[in-house]
Amino acid sequence: MRSTFSGLEVSKRALFAQQTALQTTGHNIANANTAGYSRQVVNLVNSKPMEAPGIQRSNSAGQIGTGVEFDYIKRIRETFLDHQYYNENKGLGEWTVRKDTLEKLEAIMNEPSDTGIRQVIENFWNTWQVLSKEPENLTARAALKEGALALTDSFNHTSKQLSDLSNDLTENIEVKLREANSFVNQISKLNHEIFRIEGLGNNANDLRDQRDLLADQLSGIVNISVSESSSGYNIRMGNVELVNGGQITEVLDASNIVQAMSSGDLNSGEVHGMLVSRDQYLSSYQFQLDSMIRAIAQGDVEVTLTKGAVIPEGTTLNGILYTGTIEDRTLLADINTTVAGINGLHALGYTLDTPPASGLPFFTLKDGYTEFSAESITVNPDIVNKVSNIAASSRVYDDNGVVKVVKGNNDIALTIAGFRTKKFDFEPRPDGTPILTNGTFSEFHRALIGQLGVQTQEANRQSVNQQVLVEQVQSRRQSVSGVSLDEEMVNMIRFQHAYNAAARAMTTFDELLDKVINSMGLVGR
Repeated sequence: MRSTFSGLEVSKRALFAQQTALQTTGHNIANANTAGYSRQVVNLVNSKPMEAPGIQRSNSAGQIGTGVEFDYIKRIRETFLDHQYYNENKGLGEWTVRKDTLEKLEAIMNEPSDTGIRQVIENFWNTWQVLSKEPENLTARAALKEGALALTDSFNHTSKQLSDLSNDLTENIEVKLREANSFVNQISKLNHEIFRIEGLGNNANDLRDQRDLLADQLSGIVNISVSESSSGYNIRMGNVELVNGGQITEVLDASNIVQAMSSGDLNSGEVHGMLVSRDQYLSSYQFQLDSMIRAIAQGDVEVTLTKGAVIPEGTTLNGILYTGTIEDRTLLADINTTVAGINGLHALGYTLDTPPASGLPFFTLKDGYTEFSAESITVNPDIVNKVSNIAASSRVYDDNGVVKVVKGNNDIALTIAGFRTKKFDFEPRPDGTPILTNGTFSEFHRALIGQLGVQTQEANRQSVNQQVLVEQVQSRRQSVSGVSLDEEMVNMIRFQHAYNAAARAMTTFDELLDKVINSMGLVGR
C-alpha cells in the first residue's frame, strides 16, 4: 500500500533537483567570461522506485515512482582537445618569441635605411676616396678620421645592442622558468586537493578547471605531455618528469634547462624559443659582425703595389725581406701581394712627419681586449689625436740625408679606397662559420641582411600559422566546454518551469491531504 504522503516526497525531490539545476545554470552564467571555465551540467535520474510489499512478489501492477534526483554534477570537457591544445600552444610560444627577437634584430640592423651600418661603411670608403685626391689635405684627413670613428662606433653600438638583447633573453628565461615552476607547484597542490575532495565522493569541477588552465599556460612555456592517474595529473617535459600527483619531481633552472635542450627533452615553448634566439640567432649575428671587423682590419686581401713604392724597413713581402737604403727598398716593378686588411696595407705607408713613420696600424683594440671584434675595434689613438699620422703615401726620398715623404703620393689611400670592391677572406673559426668565406665587404653585409630578412619572414609565417591552429583548437574546445548564454537562458526557463510545476504539484498534494485530514470523517457528528 502506498504512503499517503508519498506525493509530497516526490514533489520535494523534484524541487531540490530543479533547484540544483537552476543553481548550476546560474554558476555557468556567472563564469561565462572566466578563463579556463568548463560549463557544468546536472545529471538528473529517476529515483529508485518503490515496490508494493509482498512475500515473494507484489501483486500490484508495476512499481510506484518516487520522483527525480541528481547523482552528480559534471563538467563538459574533452581530453583529446586539451592534448591538441598543448601540442599547438608550445609551437606558438616558441615562434612568437623567435619572431619578436628577429624583429628586434631587424630594428638593430636598421636596413635598408640611410642611417644603418651599410651607409656608414659607404661613407668610410668615400672618405678614403676623397683623401686619395688630396693626400696632403688635413681637412680630408680629418673627415677620414671622423668617418672611421663613425664606423667603429656604429659596430661598437650594434654589438652592445646585441649583447644587451642577449642579456635580456637570459633574464627572461629565468623569469619564465620561475613562472613554469610556479605553475608546476600549483598543479601539484591542486592534484592533492582534488584527490582529497573526490576521495569523499564529490566532483571537484572548479578545481579541475583551475588545474587545466595552469596546464594550458605551462604548455606555452615548455613542451609538456599530460596524463592522469588516480593521484592526479602527471606532467612530463620530454623524458623529464615535472610533477607526479602531489609531488614535484623536477625544479627547472638555468642549468638543467640547457641540458634538457641539448638532450631533446626541451624542444618547443617560449623557453626553447628564447634559448634558440640567444644561442643561435644573436650568437650568429654577433659572430658575423665580428667576422666583418676582423676582415676589414686584418683579413687577407690581394693588392697591387705600384712601381716606385718604398717598402718600409724590415718588411717581408712574397718571401722577400726589404732592408737597406731607400733605393734598395724601392720597387722596380708592380707586384701583387697579400696584406692583412687595412692595417696591413696602412703599415706599408708613411705619415706626413719628417722623418716619416711607417708600420702604424689604422685600427687598434680597446683596453682589455685581445682580438678584433665589433665590440673591441677602435681607431688608433695616434691617428685620432694627430691626423697627419694617416699613411696615404707609399713613397719617400732622401733630401740631403733627411728622409721625407712624397706628400702628393696617394698610393695607399687609393688602394684602400679600392677595398670597396676587393674580395676579403672571411675565415671560419671554431665558434662559427661566416655567411660568406670570400667576397666584398658589401656582398657580405647584403648576405647578412638578406638572411635576417628571410629568417624573420619565416618566423612570421610560422607564428601566424601556429596562431591559426591554436585558435582553431581553442574554438573547438569552446564549442564543447564553453558557456553559451543563449543555451543557459533556455535551460534556466526550462528548469524554472519544472520547479514551478513541482511546487504546484506539492500545493495540490497539500490540498488533498488537507481534505483527508481536516474534512474526512465528519459525517454524523
